[in-house]
Formats: sequence, C-alpha cells, structure tokens
Amino acid sequence: MKVVELKDATAPLMEYAREVETEKEPLVLTVDGRPVAVLLAVENVDTETVTLSTHPKFLALIERSRTRYKEEGGISSEEMRQQFGEG
Repeated sequence: MKVVELKDATAPLMEYAREVETEKEPLVLTVDGRPVAVLLAVENVDTETVTLSTHPKFLALIERSRTRYKEEGGISSEEMRQQFGEG
C-alpha cells in the first residue's frame, strides 16, 4: 500500500490510477498523516455496483435487512417462488 500526503500528490490523477491498476495495491491520500481518501483498483465491477456499495442509504437498507433476518429469519428461494407463483 502506498501512502501519499495530499500536498505532495502532484502527479496527474492518471498516473496514480495507472500505478494502482498495475501494482494492485491501494493508494492512500493523507492530510497531516490522517487518511482522507483511497484510490483502489477494481476488477469485474460496473459503475452501478461501485455507486451502490458506497451509498449510505443503500448500506443502511442492507444493514436493516440483515438485522431483520437475524431477528425474524427468512424464507427459502423455493418458498419465495411459491409465494409469487413462479414455483
């Protein structure tokens, strides 16, 4: 993992992105030694997946669903198909 102080990050973004893609290691940008941003290489991911995986409301929805599942349980995919007439 490479760490660069933001004030020292003077190369074009394209250079940092190529390095991250080539090295397969994240680049952490810091301000006064505190991480503020990360540049990561991604593979086999579309824009929608990246957007959803970082969207606070979507993440909250997933967490609520997991909590509800733990508390109340769930149903199998077969039961779901039967409920919706596809089984």
